Amino acid sequence: MSRTLALVFDFDDTLAHDSTTDLLASKGVDVARFWAKENKTLIEAGWDPVLSYMYQMIQLSQALDPGQRLTKSTLTTFGPQVRFYPGVPELFPYLRDFVRAEDHTFQLEFYIISSGLGDLIRATPIAREFTDIFASDFAYDADGQLAFPQRVVSFTDKTRYLFQISKGQVGPEFANKPFEVNRKVRELRIPLANMIFIGDGMTDVPCFSLMAKNNGTALAVYDRDNHEKKLKAWGFVEDGRVKNLHSANYRRDSDLVGSIEMSLRFLISKNRSVYQG
Repeated sequence: MSRTLALVFDFDDTLAHDSTTDLLASKGVDVARFWAKENKTLIEAGWDPVLSYMYQMIQLSQALDPGQRLTKSTLTTFGPQVRFYPGVPELFPYLRDFVRAEDHTFQLEFYIISSGLGDLIRATPIAREFTDIFASDFAYDADGQLAFPQRVVSFTDKTRYLFQISKGQVGPEFANKPFEVNRKVRELRIPLANMIFIGDGMTDVPCFSLMAKNNGTALAVYDRDNHEKKLKAWGFVEDGRVKNLHSANYRRDSDLVGSIEMSLRFLISKNRSVYQG
């Protein structure tokens, strides 16, 4: 059995307030119209939800004066402005120390699998904490402006990256090898049963389900200031998709961090007993 554990996060509305919405708002975009009217219209016409918002961003950018258009620099410059939920910046070193204190022979790795904007997420102060970040990305033209969606991470696409993590297909070496995930491996580096996945919304449902089917752990979080999202998240509990539902409070004394600690302690104990047995 593996002595490496993985804690895998969605990003927007899980670790932080919706970064794409905040980015657009900072540029003066009517975000309510963007999501509720323009984006919804494309979805109703059959577009994939993630592809539709990326397309809308390109269209919006091209309608602006050249000096105001959205670029790669726009995304990376906004990264440090992301509004994290309480306790997020301190969470990662704390949990590493927690695992080390439980059993120094185990190690904990962190990953992000998000439908959000990869270049923005990779520019946040916490990006260095993650072994790998899988997210949606734009291709850019010669001036760095948004040109076309390069990678779309949507719904079941997210499960692909859980399998990549499980097989150890992470880091720059595998960034341009999309078919490697289909190869059989003799031994999983991190079995799905040794993973904890934390998400908040409908794009996370396939990951929740995959965790449940493979004895992994799935936790759902919600923004306590958003009643509608709390109700949707509760539906994941009623459907048996997740084991626990918590407010997105990552302070050390929170119920959420308590659940993460208990899950990690269980995984360490389970794997230790296999080694000893």
